Amino acid sequence: MSSSLPVIVAVDGSDDSLYALDRAVDAARRRGAPLRVVHVRQYAPWAQPDVLTAGPPDPEDDPVLDQVRARFEGRAGLPVVEYRALEGTPGAVLPELGSAAQLLVLGSRGRGGFTGLLLGSNSMAAARDAECPVLVVPRHGRGGGTSHAVQAEGEHDGMTVEPGPRVVVGIDVDNPDGMPLAFAFLQAELRGCRLQAIAAYSWPPRTWAASGEFAELMIDQSAVENEIRTLAEGFLAPHRARHPDVRSDAHAMPGDAAGLLVAASKDAELVVVGRHRRRLLSPARMIGSVTQAVLLHAAAPVAVVPPTASETNA
Repeated sequence: MSSSLPVIVAVDGSDDSLYALDRAVDAARRRGAPLRVVHVRQYAPWAQPDVLTAGPPDPEDDPVLDQVRARFEGRAGLPVVEYRALEGTPGAVLPELGSAAQLLVLGSRGRGGFTGLLLGSNSMAAARDAECPVLVVPRHGRGGGTSHAVQAEGEHDGMTVEPGPRVVVGIDVDNPDGMPLAFAFLQAELRGCRLQAIAAYSWPPRTWAASGEFAELMIDQSAVENEIRTLAEGFLAPHRARHPDVRSDAHAMPGDAAGLLVAASKDAELVVVGRHRRRLLSPARMIGSVTQAVLLHAAAPVAVVPPTASETNA
């Protein structure tokens, strides 16, 4: 795969952004894309009214970008790299970068974030608003740590996990979105991974009784699970046809979707989730409670994929 659009990674000198930088290098290399390293400087002196004539910041005079250059020195196999120093508020500038990128890569929390936060506001804003997929890379050791392969067969919340690298993707069978699946299959192909698709469903099903309390419905769980799995298999079918070399498994699981995806993220290469589509009565972009929970707690990097333009206005 190749594209004229770059993979863009935002750095600020923090350890989190350096983890993201390494992941961005790998993503650009696999995609055959150039890498653009961006530092958004929020409080540079040239932006003050009395020195506006100084012009924009010079990427050749930026200590953070110099740190990246030093990190790359002598490293073989790098993609084509360019450096940009930008000025402004990171929470506003970073999402705008998505219009000129095929992938935007960020650390989970930058240098300016509060120590207790698992996800910084800038990363959340980019995941919510950027026009391209956003990859948020967690700090090492979160959620028990990640590795590049599952070392042994085991279970994650009842899901049998085979040895080998995996890309995990969530499927909402009631409100399907093809963009996260397309992105997940492509990532699995680029990385030589198996795809693990998870479709969650609530159990036991309940409805309101005449007394105003919840009443459990007498429904065969195996029948519900088979129906959910059949729907999920149907959504996977066109992507399997386009990516015949990717092994993919559909799992229909009772429980909370976010909890299942977080559990599956342990030892995964990547977790892929979708972003909420805009609605007539909710025109603002939203990230969604499942996506937000996965961003906060997943052990693996999380890719947030926006809907198509037509779906955005659905």
